[in-house]
Amino acid sequence: KQTTAAAPPSCDWYRDTEWNVGIWGTYAFTGTDNDRTGIGTTFTGDPGTYDRFLGGDHAWGGGIDAKYFFHKYFGLGVEGFGLDAHGSHYVIEDFGRTAFFKDSDEHAVGAGLATLTLRYPIGCSRFAPYVWAGGGGIFGGHNERPIYVGGLAERIAHDEESRWMGQFGGGLEVRITPTIGWINDFSWNVVDGKNNNFGMAR
Repeated sequence: KQTTAAAPPSCDWYRDTEWNVGIWGTYAFTGTDNDRTGIGTTFTGDPGTYDRFLGGDHAWGGGIDAKYFFHKYFGLGVEGFGLDAHGSHYVIEDFGRTAFFKDSDEHAVGAGLATLTLRYPIGCSRFAPYVWAGGGGIFGGHNERPIYVGGLAERIAHDEESRWMGQFGGGLEVRITPTIGWINDFSWNVVDGKNNNFGMAR
């Protein structure tokens, strides 16, 4: 009687010398309580712990990344993303007297980073948990500072800022086919300056 041995399970889900290109949507939240104090302390003291870059509690966006895995466990890549940030800012106007009010502040925030990814495919399965870290720059943040004329605060400047940032996180990839996969992950982004850090889920 002749029998045929069962074929071994495929281990081609993750390979050496592999390019990965990802397109994703993202949700970001700030690392502060968005505790903005009143107009008086904006001029005279600490204006509060509100986020100085995104400007509000939440932001939605998307991005793209490309990685080259010179070994199936290690990859180098680049990443870029954009966020639709929505916060608030103070406006001072002089209609014969000083008047001020809080206004909506919508602005786009973008970033570019270089990354190192470590992934661990589980056996010959479709699943591969991974961690990564990277660094680069982020731009488009909004900050406020009082402008003094003759020793008196005359107006508030709304500066657009660019800063250095670092990113680290972890997630899980599931291969639908050997060339198409689905990623889910979370990262923490450390932005230079006070009250700028934020989390991001993709």
